[in-house]
Amino acid sequence: MGEALLKGVIDAGWAAAADLTVAETVEGRRSHLAGTLGIEVLAHAREAAEAAPVVVLAVKPQDVPSVLAEVAGAIDRDGLLISIAAGIPLSVLEHGIGPGIPVVRVMPNTPALIREGVAALAPGQHADDAHLDIAEGVLGAVGHVVRVPEKYMDAVTALSGNGPAYVFLLAEALIDAGVAVGLPREVAEALTLRTIAGAGRMLVETGRSPVDLRAMVTSPGGTTAAALRVLEGSGFRSIFYEALAAATERSHQLGRAAEDDLAR
Repeated sequence: MGEALLKGVIDAGWAAAADLTVAETVEGRRSHLAGTLGIEVLAHAREAAEAAPVVVLAVKPQDVPSVLAEVAGAIDRDGLLISIAAGIPLSVLEHGIGPGIPVVRVMPNTPALIREGVAALAPGQHADDAHLDIAEGVLGAVGHVVRVPEKYMDAVTALSGNGPAYVFLLAEALIDAGVAVGLPREVAEALTLRTIAGAGRMLVETGRSPVDLRAMVTSPGGTTAAALRVLEGSGFRSIFYEALAAATERSHQLGRAAEDDLAR
């Protein structure tokens, strides 16, 4: 995700490669990023953060405490920390980075890799509209951005943060089902991928609701109606309710664990 953001801000003209600095502990990744993006890549986070007006924390949740400890004091109150670490609450980020530092928590998703992502962002107690505008500029380089209170971030994680995985699983299931009813696998795959892509564009570009679009392709007594009857009877909707509830709770757990570690 960090690499996607780097490519996005460069391609969108938000920042020049020469103005960006990255910290990467893995030597092979340092060489890759420097070679493909033409940016300065350092081995230590503090060194990268010291001269940066905007710092993006793009690490796994379990690595957040150690990285914050390394960069604490390197960012002043005129700077900004943007975190895309899943499940880590603003309280933990603000405590780790130091008093008075503006922080914005963000939940992006993987279509940012092709600049079709969607991200939700929530401001910390020291972040104002100007800081949100900066964060929106960064994330907007790779997709769409919405602003939400932090209380919604766990649900955002469950819906859009994890959402691409649900679509990929649906694609797998449709391909396998197509093969089961007699299609060659390559044909089933091509039909599935283009169907999902086309349906997604219709949802975004027509401005019509999913209910309306579904009704458009569902003739009474037809093949679509027969298929939908099976899906609805099998608990298709309730599966998603349960899945998102489970993902939301897991995001809650990650946040609580981080807060418990902070309390200790």
